[in-house]
Amino acid sequence: MADILPFKRKSPFEKHKGKTLCRSGFHKWVVVKEKQFDVKQGRLVTVYKCERCGEQKVEAH
Repeated sequence: MADILPFKRKSPFEKHKGKTLCRSGFHKWVVVKEKQFDVKQGRLVTVYKCERCGEQKVEAH
């Protein structure tokens, strides 16, 4: 027999969690340690990723 999985809709709180702050420009930036060197530019860069929405920004040194 197969296992029956209960499906439940996400509540509006879960669906839009963290999006309103990022949409207003208040991102929660975290430094990504894996990518520290940009091959195309040939120099060190700092890559930031927003914890809430996943947007990335790159800052060259």
